[in-house]
Amino acid sequence: MNPHSKKRQVDFQVIARWVNAGDRVLDLGCGRGILLESLMQKQSVYGVGVDIELDKIISCVKRGVSAYHGDVHAVLENFGDASFDRVILSRSVDLLEQPDATLTEALRVGKHVTVGFVNHGFWRNRLSFLSHGRRVENEVYPKKWYESQPTNPFSINEFDSFCAASGIQIMDREYLQGNWRDECRLCPGLMAGYAIYNLTKA
Repeated sequence: MNPHSKKRQVDFQVIARWVNAGDRVLDLGCGRGILLESLMQKQSVYGVGVDIELDKIISCVKRGVSAYHGDVHAVLENFGDASFDRVILSRSVDLLEQPDATLTEALRVGKHVTVGFVNHGFWRNRLSFLSHGRRVENEVYPKKWYESQPTNPFSINEFDSFCAASGIQIMDREYLQGNWRDECRLCPGLMAGYAIYNLTKA
């Protein structure tokens, strides 16, 4: 198992703790459906995925995961209020064109929303900009800025401020260290490499 897979396992374990057996789960930016497949097998959830890349939707279908092909915000508009027990956005918020509007829709459609994201305020990122004036290059940011897909990275502090300003209640949150495996208990805004939030309407 490669290091990236091990990191994703910890991410999935945290998310799974907030999912109840039999829940209706909508995964926005579901990728190849690995998370939903795991939740369906271990917790018997009713899972639906959404992704804009067709090859990933095909992978979902091969795994037995129901999935929609299209823009996540457009798909959300097709669902009624509280259609799902949980909506998941794992490493997908920074790829959204209108993250505030999409998160608002996700909170309408889901009773709870899970958001997982890379903390751009992590100390190595800050040090790289301070020392070299450029983004750090590692397995999280493996490509040059001009080779990367459009992203809008943000920090834990920025996300906390967004939730407070938007009237979003943070039910729970967990921070992982830079290795994305061990829990971060000290100064997460600076020391956490990854954050996972459990949200609901205030």
